[in-house]
Amino acid sequence: MNRWLLPEDIADVLPAQARKVETLRRAILDLYQSYGYELVSPPILEFLDSLLTGTGSDLNLETFKLVDQLSGRTLGLCADITPQVARIDAHLLNRAGVTRLCYAGSVAHARTPVGSSSREQLQLGAEIYGSANWEADFEAITLLLKTLELAGLKKVYLDLSHAGILTGILANQSLDKETIESLYGLLQSKDRPRLKQWSTCLPAPVAQALLALTELNGPCSEALAQANKVLPKHAAIDQALADLERIVSAANSNAGLELSIDLADLRGYQYHSGLVFAAYVDGLPQPIARGGRYDQVGQAFGRSRPATGFSLDLLTLAGLSSLNMRKFAILAPWLQDATLEKVIADLRSRGEVVIQVPAGEFVEAAEYECDRELVKQGNSWEVKKK
Repeated sequence: MNRWLLPEDIADVLPAQARKVETLRRAILDLYQSYGYELVSPPILEFLDSLLTGTGSDLNLETFKLVDQLSGRTLGLCADITPQVARIDAHLLNRAGVTRLCYAGSVAHARTPVGSSSREQLQLGAEIYGSANWEADFEAITLLLKTLELAGLKKVYLDLSHAGILTGILANQSLDKETIESLYGLLQSKDRPRLKQWSTCLPAPVAQALLALTELNGPCSEALAQANKVLPKHAAIDQALADLERIVSAANSNAGLELSIDLADLRGYQYHSGLVFAAYVDGLPQPIARGGRYDQVGQAFGRSRPATGFSLDLLTLAGLSSLNMRKFAILAPWLQDATLEKVIADLRSRGEVVIQVPAGEFVEAAEYECDRELVKQGNSWEVKKK
């Protein structure tokens, strides 16, 4: 048996990369704290019926399951932290005002997610509860852009959509969950011939609006102008387009940001209730982050209130980051010398990395480069360039 082998699509994070991940995690959480976000850390294990409650039910096939030896009940290994944070807001905090929460924790998937190479991720995210204003959505987008900038990713492509448009188009239509999922697949693939055939059972204005969605994509101004022309008049649609116009107007001031709209990209339609966004960066075919508004996320836990936010995989972000986390270090001998020990302690207290090795040996590390060394000069120890 090869005891060093890991399960398929599970990998170790090695030195240097692990340091980059941890450095980014600390810097990003400090950024979120500067906006007033409070850190929460949900458990990696929960009772399965809690993990799959409400919006989490779509994660059933993604969730590892095991039996609790204490209670005999089925447990689930967390595959998405967002429903857990909703439970915390709704059931444990139970606040009346606006609450900002952030998190960074491990999640595991029973099946490798589409577009990913790993079944384990370090999910990082930020959520705003209790505010239905579009400014909350914009804050989530702003925080996401600052997160990517902090990682050294300057060029970002942000794709916008809105769940309210499909809600308005399908108003007064009784469609079950499976039918909605079929419709979503057709819209996502922009398969107009099959969509046209599928929608023959719907009223003509509804079918025409669904077909129109497949062509309402591209630069924001053009897509929104065309949407206002071809989509039916409905309060939900009008509100969705107004929300998108506000977000586009506010986000246009961000340097290095390329905005686009795809009104057929209704990923997670049954999960989201308003603005939906996905961020792309060079070097990654799938989105680096996803987010949007999900006002019903806490309903299953007994308290439904407005919510918006985003999440991303910190391991993927670190892999794309151009930041160099390699640190310069000072080499020191491993001796029983009180003066040397005092000098080393003083250097470390000032933030220097001091690595001790026995005489004749050398340091081999991916994280550190020993560009200086401690050398004895008379009765004192001094730092010299190597």
